[in-house]
Amino acid sequence: QVQLVESGGGLVQAGGSLRLSCVVSGVAVRFWRMAWYRQAKGKERELVAAIFTSGNTNYADSVKGRFTISRDSDRNTVILQMNNVKPEDTAVYYCNHATYWGRGTQVTVSS
Repeated sequence: QVQLVESGGGLVQAGGSLRLSCVVSGVAVRFWRMAWYRQAKGKERELVAAIFTSGNTNYADSVKGRFTISRDSDRNTVILQMNNVKPEDTAVYYCNHATYWGRGTQVTVSS
């Protein structure tokens, strides 16, 4: 059974940094596409970043140059490093693999 558990969210000032982690069980992160999505209040869930088995990554235009997705195969964890955050980054962030989702972690950026 695949389980995804996010952590690392919280309240941060604009311009600051946060590091989100997703501990994965039931599947090896290095063999599959893994992704982070986010959903702001009143909006649809959107892709933030994805990492592929090749190590290639892709990002939403709104976070390019500020966010970095990576994986730690030893810890079977997917990480989203968020730098220079903006108030519009405020959302619940979800870890994703195929049809599996974590419960999400709240990120709130104050101006």
